Amino acid sequence: MDPAAPGTVKGLISRHGFWIKKSLGQNFLVDGNIVRKIVTATDPLPGETVVEIGPGLGALTRLLAERAKQVIAVEIDGALFPVLGETLAGLDNVTLVEQDALKTDFNRLVHEISGGENKKYKVAANLPYYITTPLLMHLLEERFSISTIVVMVQEEVARRLTAAPGSGEYGAVTVATNFYAQTRMLFRVPRPVFIPRPEVDSAVVRLEVRDTPAVSVADEQHFFTLVRAAFQQRRKTLLNALSGVDEHLSRGKWLDIFRHADIDPGRRGETLDLQEFARLANVFSSVLTEEPD
Repeated sequence: MDPAAPGTVKGLISRHGFWIKKSLGQNFLVDGNIVRKIVTATDPLPGETVVEIGPGLGALTRLLAERAKQVIAVEIDGALFPVLGETLAGLDNVTLVEQDALKTDFNRLVHEISGGENKKYKVAANLPYYITTPLLMHLLEERFSISTIVVMVQEEVARRLTAAPGSGEYGAVTVATNFYAQTRMLFRVPRPVFIPRPEVDSAVVRLEVRDTPAVSVADEQHFFTLVRAAFQQRRKTLLNALSGVDEHLSRGKWLDIFRHADIDPGRRGETLDLQEFARLANVFSSVLTEEPD
């Protein structure tokens, strides 16, 4: 059985009386070549565990299981389990878990299923567009023991994740993901290779999770506060965009912060790279430390 073949997919859906749920962003990949490319990008090794988020009908799951030691497939829709029971029949290294990935402690899950092993693991996912950013940030911010994330997302989101400073796609999510990981867009996935067909094209992105953040910051909360504020109103200068971050800091004090960070306050947030945001955040943190309560 090839769970990525269009005829197989239609037969599985019909045979199990499964209703595709638009509310869960369910679009099933029906192109075996693309499935194989995602597996190659994930590069599961014989001794590794791979966590798959959103296994769908099991096309990617089967190929991952052929190469990895273990696949843990996390699926929120329990109605898919009878279908997966058929497509994954005979595989003894796949564990299906009915759970909301946004609420999952992945380290704990892997630890429980792996019998106490505490190794790094990889994540592969075909994410519904509406949870892409929150789920990626959950995977990265929680500092799970993840080495690599290979994810299929809306093409527009893929371009944001991998954008360069100064480009129109560059934004807060770009800075955040690249703070935690090295990101690279691998290839596009056109909309006709899904059932049902989505309204936009997709792309596959690989994130190599860093052992330590890309830049050193005194206070990560301060860093991300400034990043978010800098991009909330993109047309504003940094001075105007950041002045409301802390009501106790005068405009003059902000000018001092920019001077010590060696950053022109007339620039816009979209022109700053990670190092410049870190420099600005570190001066900001030092000023707050000096400020009386």
